[in-house]
Amino acid sequence: MDTLPPQPAEVDLHRLELRFADARLLEPRAIEALAQSIEQSGQLIACIAVADADSEQLILVDGYRRVLALRRLGRDTARVESWTCDLAQALLTVLAQAGRRPFAALEEALLVQELVRGQGLSEREVARRSGRDVSWVSRRLELVCGLSDSVLAAVRQGAVSTWAATRVLAPLARANSAQATQLLAALAATPLSTRELHTWFRHYLNASSAARERMVAQPRLFIQSLRAADEQRADTHLAQGPEGQCSADVRQLLALIKRLRQRLPSLRREVLPDSLLGVLIPLRTAVDALQSELARTLDHDSQPDPRCGPNPASPRQEPARNQPCAGAVA
Repeated sequence: MDTLPPQPAEVDLHRLELRFADARLLEPRAIEALAQSIEQSGQLIACIAVADADSEQLILVDGYRRVLALRRLGRDTARVESWTCDLAQALLTVLAQAGRRPFAALEEALLVQELVRGQGLSEREVARRSGRDVSWVSRRLELVCGLSDSVLAAVRQGAVSTWAATRVLAPLARANSAQATQLLAALAATPLSTRELHTWFRHYLNASSAARERMVAQPRLFIQSLRAADEQRADTHLAQGPEGQCSADVRQLLALIKRLRQRLPSLRREVLPDSLLGVLIPLRTAVDALQSELARTLDHDSQPDPRCGPNPASPRQEPARNQPCAGAVA
């Protein structure tokens, strides 16, 4: 790359072409904090731009948050480093220096997509010129594969997270684009946290078609119903105490034992796979231990006569009450 100018210059904001604004996440809190920092200390880090060969504009490569912060403060100019290289090289250099500025994974993916589709570079060339490996470039491209413009806009505006876009909305759009669009609209009205959306999607995968339609239409209501059911179970456990919880566990265990006894006769010992033997043998050990615990629990006298036998709370051995002392025998 050609030698960069030693000092940034003040450039009017209207001369900056924000060509890659859609490849940056807005993050209003970060922009607000940056505006306060600029107001107190000035613009400490210059923006980066390259000249547009077809106009007098400067294509902004890096510094989109700084420009938004400056506009929020009512400023008309920005400190800009005008690189003399071509646009592809500028994007590659910014991508290679991503360690200095923490880009989100989606921002890196959109930059890689611009280099491959917009600038016509191969994945191998992008990897070589940005100091990355080819697998990293491929993973970044897969990150934005299948994301619609509406989903990308929602991520940029902070309505949904990058995780939600890539792990929930993108797979859902590939399977059912109509429900993905409906879910995105519902999340824009009543957002869910990443944890809540992860819970929602886990239940969605196992739900029927009718239940899925209700879940997509009102995801917040579904999460609230789950929370209410959890609270009701917790109240029930609290009211029943450990005895009630033990009874519930026993009922579940009896049902599992019944089902297991129905299946075991159809299995032959000599053809059992190692995976099944690996769980049956520990099961037999656990059942033997459980039988011992049951024998001690059921056969134990809950109210022993304190006048007979040693005190179980005392670690030392006591003589029986109906025996004479050692001195009398002598």
